[in-house]
Amino acid sequence: MSEQRLSGQVAWVTGSSRGIGRVIADHLASLGARVAVHGTTPTSTRAFNEADSLDVVAQAIAADHHGEVLSVWGDLSDERTVKQVAARIHEEFGQIDILVNCAGGDIGAQGAMGKNAGKPLSNDAVFISPEDIRTVLDRNLMTCILCCREVAPEMITRKTGCIVNIGSISGTSGHSAEAIYSTAKAAVHEYTRCLAAQLRADNIRVNVVAPGPIITPRFLASRPIDETKKQAAGTLDRYGRPIEIARAVEFLVTPDSSFITGQIIRVDGGIQMWPA
Repeated sequence: MSEQRLSGQVAWVTGSSRGIGRVIADHLASLGARVAVHGTTPTSTRAFNEADSLDVVAQAIAADHHGEVLSVWGDLSDERTVKQVAARIHEEFGQIDILVNCAGGDIGAQGAMGKNAGKPLSNDAVFISPEDIRTVLDRNLMTCILCCREVAPEMITRKTGCIVNIGSISGTSGHSAEAIYSTAKAAVHEYTRCLAAQLRADNIRVNVVAPGPIITPRFLASRPIDETKKQAAGTLDRYGRPIEIARAVEFLVTPDSSFITGQIIRVDGGIQMWPA
């Protein structure tokens, strides 16, 4: 069993029904946190056959780590839903000490089950549809902002708390494809810096983990795959694994990073070497 470094703390991981978010939630539970796992619907898990339901995910994490795990769901781009989900977590666990905003992805109006695992059909800076623009911005940026706005006030009152927003290396450079996703993640990065500056005096740390290419079921379903980069070790010229993102989140929500805030930590095996 992992050292219980987060014993007594409550973590809400948005977008944790599957993929990177699920592994982050599992990892924080292994460290002793009580965890709220979240999906847009109770069956978001089924999109890429990762589980039958969000409840099943919560039960599996709880059983693996002998912990307390709550399943919550709803569209976090809607402010009322955010408040309802946060209220449910407070009802069950009393407070929220750690917020990890992992909800997102380059998924347009057709949803995750659409062609190319939901990527907008015209996924560029000019010909992408207005519906896809709004969906991608809402899914990545608005969910992050609304959840931070909901949770930050209680952290301010307690003068303690950690927020980690999951960005992307796509948000640190220009791209002819995935342009709106890149724009949304760049905005998440800047919002994080602004929020960190505002909450600095209140002892609340706010940072970004920006993944590079990470193997998940949706990743494999959404693009051509370089089979030579699927190896798990022996080189950094490979695809990453979700646990490598989860370990970066661990660093940012534990005292290991007690004097770090407003930063973007890229977890990409060195694909990008310039300043973030």
